[in-house]
Amino acid sequence: MDGTALIYSHGLLHTVHAKTSHGLIRGSDRYRILGAVDPANAGRDAGEVLDGRRRDLPVFASLQEAAAQGCRPDFLIIGIASAGGRLDPEWMPAIREALQAGISVVCGMHEFLSDQPELAALAAASGARLVDVRKPKPRTELHFWTGEILSISTPVIALLGTDCAIGKRTAARMLTEACRAAGIRSEMIFTGQTGWMQGGRYGFVLDSTPNDFVSGELEHAIVSCCREQQPDVIFLEGQAALRNPSGPCGSEYLVSGGARHAILVHAPARTYYKGWEHLDLRIPPVSSEIELIRRYGAEVIGLALNTQKLDWAAAEHWQAQLQSELGLPVALPVEAGVEPLVEAVRALLSAR
Repeated sequence: MDGTALIYSHGLLHTVHAKTSHGLIRGSDRYRILGAVDPANAGRDAGEVLDGRRRDLPVFASLQEAAAQGCRPDFLIIGIASAGGRLDPEWMPAIREALQAGISVVCGMHEFLSDQPELAALAAASGARLVDVRKPKPRTELHFWTGEILSISTPVIALLGTDCAIGKRTAARMLTEACRAAGIRSEMIFTGQTGWMQGGRYGFVLDSTPNDFVSGELEHAIVSCCREQQPDVIFLEGQAALRNPSGPCGSEYLVSGGARHAILVHAPARTYYKGWEHLDLRIPPVSSEIELIRRYGAEVIGLALNTQKLDWAAAEHWQAQLQSELGLPVALPVEAGVEPLVEAVRALLSAR
């Protein structure tokens, strides 16, 4: 592990905007999470704020309050995913306070902390570090697609979604862990900053990689994982959605990454692409998305549902309805786990 960490979410811990916080609360192999800094939820347990499950992760109103209670981390992680990856000026007081106290700051924004002269000076003075996860690799370290992926026989399953911020990474991580527990050697390829923060061994940050090298970086991660770990199955963390107009993504996994199977993550309560309701940009039917994936040459083997804005009865209703309509296993990962999808993976491997 790199050290201990508090997650900073600026009063947004209970919202979808804190999805980086949510991933870290659920688990990280890179940092030992001590709690969160979130004034709107101070005094609560971060796990209970997230999904009602206590994880003994206290939420503090400020770094000062955390220090007064004996909690002094090595890192402060910005746990918010902002539109366009911009730094919010309202976060700066907490970032300055951390740096002045010698606490390193980890940030996954497109706007880099290290480009801010004031923050760089504070870090230099205290010995703290500025860790900009989305800072692109040097061009000399990037890989171009070679076709080597065509020699890989390990099944590659893409976790695709019908929208962004819908739970693709969460489902991929849960599936990886559940398959391992079931005796299936599984690995996950991360493609976003939170996956790196959670300690992913193989992957890259897709949206900070020049487009010419996205396919090559994906291929390199998969091939390296196969050679070094020899897994039974690989799960690819998806980004955005195939038809989300603000950031269409997913064809790379199917065309360049060799994924011949997919698990689709869907939020039944969403009608519009997140953030684009005012433009009447509607999410297509699940069956339409499955057909589009099929035309790319991949088979959807199951669904994972994001049950945001649904009570338990409604979630079960959608699960049963989609299973009946599509003839596919449908899981409720957060509420009930991913066992139906593990069985789908097991059936896929048995049929090989």
